[in-house]
Amino acid sequence: MTAVRRIKIIATGLALVLLAVELWYGAPALAAALAHLRTPNWPLLGLAVVADLGSMGLFARMQRRLLRAAGTLVPIQRAVALAYAAHSLSVTLPGGPVFSTAFNFSQMRRFGATPAVASWAVAVSGTLSTGTLILIGAVGGVLARGGHGWLALAGDVIVAIGLAVCLRTFVQHPNWLLWLCGKVLTGFARITGRSVERGNRLVSGAVEQLSVIRMSTRDLRIAMAFAAGNWLLDAVCFGLCCVAAGVPGLSVAQIFIAYTAGMAAASFPLVPGGLGVVDGALILGLAAGGTPLDDAVAGVILYRLISLVLVIGVGWVLWAVLRRRHEALIAD
Repeated sequence: MTAVRRIKIIATGLALVLLAVELWYGAPALAAALAHLRTPNWPLLGLAVVADLGSMGLFARMQRRLLRAAGTLVPIQRAVALAYAAHSLSVTLPGGPVFSTAFNFSQMRRFGATPAVASWAVAVSGTLSTGTLILIGAVGGVLARGGHGWLALAGDVIVAIGLAVCLRTFVQHPNWLLWLCGKVLTGFARITGRSVERGNRLVSGAVEQLSVIRMSTRDLRIAMAFAAGNWLLDAVCFGLCCVAAGVPGLSVAQIFIAYTAGMAAASFPLVPGGLGVVDGALILGLAAGGTPLDDAVAGVILYRLISLVLVIGVGWVLWAVLRRRHEALIAD
């Protein structure tokens, strides 16, 4: 048995033990939460499903817009299928983000994108998603403090704009990227005593591929709007699930704070699906705002049934469809 396999087994065992302890101590709250779930508000729950499906659709449109800026046109149905499948890989597999990135890259190559363009689209979509989530969290913090926190929000906005300007500058002037990478490679060569000729050739080839990208300010704004809409609709889904479960006195600030805490926990994929970790962050975020524990658990259960069970289930089905289609093309 390899060391990596031992680590995976130990980590899985610890996660199961942690989950068992949480269930043991949280059994009374869980029982009360399940009682709430017997009579949820079904119309609101239906709206929550629509909101989460819309969230995934906006993420797909963001990636599609980035590829379009690079000259690669992708049918919307294929972009949506890729978004669902990649998300399922990222959330459910150990080391999922690695598999998801590789899957995204391979599918974009099949769409017709060059290696450099595919890498660029994956990197930029991740950057936009992270940046917009930070801004949403900052807005939630401002709302929670009753408006006292605009300076922090302004700082986040300035950082986001700075990143966007740098991104667009390097896309419009790839030679600047070549110059920067050349400087880094030269410094690395001086330290290690290696030649940088091969590295310069690879960078030159990548820059040549990136030179086809013409990302206008309008394209960037639309991609950022799609990225923000992806998070906002998912947060709406979370809020609707809480209301459907009967959470009393819920404010927009509470939803934002609890949601961003949960998504921040999800960025550290310690266990598949973030089981126990994400749920705990969401529950604690609601409880910190004064929500009774059993109500918080009920709302989080409904949200996770939609975002984890439903969305990921659809994603795995679409992953199988994409895989079978690829195998059929190879066979032909």
